[in-house]
Amino acid sequence: MTDAKTPEALSSVAHVIEALASAGYIATTEIATAVYLAHHLRKPVLIEGPAGVGKTDLARSIAQSLSQPLIRMQCYEGLDESKALYEWKYGKQLLYTQILKEKIHELIGASDTLASSLQKLIGFEDLFFSRDFVAPRPLLHAMEQSTGSVLLIDEIDKSDEAFEALLLEVLSDYQVTIPEIGTVQANVPPLVILTSNNTRELGDALKRRCLHLHIDFPDAGLEARIVRSRAPEVPEKLVTALVAFIQRVRGEEIRKAPSISETIDWAKTLVLLHADSLDPKLVRETLNVILKRQTDIAEIAPKVDVLVAAALADAAKV
Repeated sequence: MTDAKTPEALSSVAHVIEALASAGYIATTEIATAVYLAHHLRKPVLIEGPAGVGKTDLARSIAQSLSQPLIRMQCYEGLDESKALYEWKYGKQLLYTQILKEKIHELIGASDTLASSLQKLIGFEDLFFSRDFVAPRPLLHAMEQSTGSVLLIDEIDKSDEAFEALLLEVLSDYQVTIPEIGTVQANVPPLVILTSNNTRELGDALKRRCLHLHIDFPDAGLEARIVRSRAPEVPEKLVTALVAFIQRVRGEEIRKAPSISETIDWAKTLVLLHADSLDPKLVRETLNVILKRQTDIAEIAPKVDVLVAAALADAAKV
């Protein structure tokens, strides 16, 4: 369904690209199309791909584009409804119990039989399990936003199948059921983004409720645009060369390929060290910015001269 108050920035795929760019996210047409459809159809988007390609940052940028709060839920094994949906404010309930205990004689009055006392108590509102005692967690909190929200369910593949089942009601009807109170339905359904690093296969029922988007590491041209957007102070010649080097490193036999954010950090690092071109010695000294495992650093360090030369040759072709 399309909200009558849809921001102009999300009125077309082209406008989505512009809106995300203004939030610092350089989107491909495929990414922008998925966001456009998710916003207008109010269907969740399941984003899969390797760690470090900007899945979480996309959710942040969407929230900024819509001027809506980003509500994030980090998934992990054993995540249950008390952490995802709601839990009771036990301290407040205990305080209420103590107040009720002190006021019990006033509530019962002059009743002289157990039956009449119970009848009077039944007449009073049961506040113990009321909305005032509910502490909302991310899913319920997103449902309660009167102006809408972006709900990020991060690394859904780290949760278990029981949590997937819990999500089905939420993603089907954008509502949450609290047994003691009833069903809470979102006035403005949140835009839901689920991310997965493919550590396990997700259930078909969950996938059917979602649009699918796969984000991989960008090619050299797109990654250079991202670096220019996030680190405009980096000289153009250096941007092209360092991105070419990163692309080469990702092709090596390493456990953890450099993420886009690590490319940006490295670009800023080289500028801070007054580099205007790739120097093999400086590259070796700063490998720990882009590689976070010592085994990967040990794998790449002896190859730096060859990789830098190849990167410079790649950059010269651009």
